Amino acid sequence: MVQLSVDVLHSLTATAAHAFAHRRHGAIINIASVVALMPERFNATYVATKAFVLALTQALSAELGPHGIRMQAVLPGFTRTEIFDRAGIDISVIPAEMMMDAGEMVDAAPSGFDRGEVVTIPSLADGELWEQHERARHDLGPHLSLKHAAQRYQQSGETR
Repeated sequence: MVQLSVDVLHSLTATAAHAFAHRRHGAIINIASVVALMPERFNATYVATKAFVLALTQALSAELGPHGIRMQAVLPGFTRTEIFDRAGIDISVIPAEMMMDAGEMVDAAPSGFDRGEVVTIPSLADGELWEQHERARHDLGPHLSLKHAAQRYQQSGETR
């Protein structure tokens, strides 16, 4: 799973990005999963690989956007595919309202791309929720690498 979802995806993405950067034009769409946003809800290795896809896509979007390359990560939820049969999972245990047809998920991806989304979550009706998430993530930035440990981690009586 790690080799396919991380190593192979990274290699293909880097190869395409290099070629597109030379042309100063191109687009790369990677498929992640909503579980990248809720790691406690699924198999750890699967979640970690999808978090990698999301982070790689977001980072490359910032890095390669100025060079004419557009990036998109699509984060589907449960999608009706043959993967469930192959994995021996009884699809009927998943609530029907949580299972999107593959065609609908696939149709949502280019729609999000056309809207300029770096991250497309096909089932997310309220796009403002994602925007709030991104604002909160960016607001953390100035606090993540400082000269001293936060006061809450310092031993009592210690001052800096």
